[in-house]
Amino acid sequence: MITRIEDYFTKGCGRCDRFDTAGCSTRLWGAGLAALRRICRDAGLSEHVKWGHPCYMHSGRNIALIGAFRGDFRLTFFNAALLKDPHALLERQGPNTRHPDAIRFTDAAQVAARADAIRAFLGQAMDCAERGLKPPRDDTARDLPQELLDALDDDIELAEAFAALSPGRRNSYAVALATAKKPQTRIARITRFRDRIIAGKGANER
Repeated sequence: MITRIEDYFTKGCGRCDRFDTAGCSTRLWGAGLAALRRICRDAGLSEHVKWGHPCYMHSGRNIALIGAFRGDFRLTFFNAALLKDPHALLERQGPNTRHPDAIRFTDAAQVAARADAIRAFLGQAMDCAERGLKPPRDDTARDLPQELLDALDDDIELAEAFAALSPGRRNSYAVALATAKKPQTRIARITRFRDRIIAGKGANER
């Protein structure tokens, strides 16, 4: 993945083999990405590279992340549950996203058309960062797939380690396994996750 911010806008994120080629999604949406970048910087946000993407920060908090995909490009807000969205512009990025947190674009002109709304979202997020506000924790337990329940029944060490995880970490495994359509795939993932669970980590922690 990239570490220099300019590389994102000229070459891509570095996460796939389309990096620095004409097929990179950042080339497809270049004008729109540049427009989002200007709005974020003009708002006074500091610009960083995180997870291979431009991340904008304020008062030590992540505010928003720019991303490019094959079908659209997006501005994703951290702690989106704190934001007021009177025009319902924010969308959930997937079935496991708890709150609408992203604005999707399919044309650079849409950025200009929504610029005032984007600035309003950024202003809200910056104010929350300055005040140290965070959304309430949502640790609602998700249903565990049968394959994981079977693994916990058969492996005492794994069961004890899983029970000791925080609710959020347990939920992270439920989410990671729910994306697998086949039982064999879920079983394989559980095997890969075992050491991570024993170490007290969530599905996305390294």
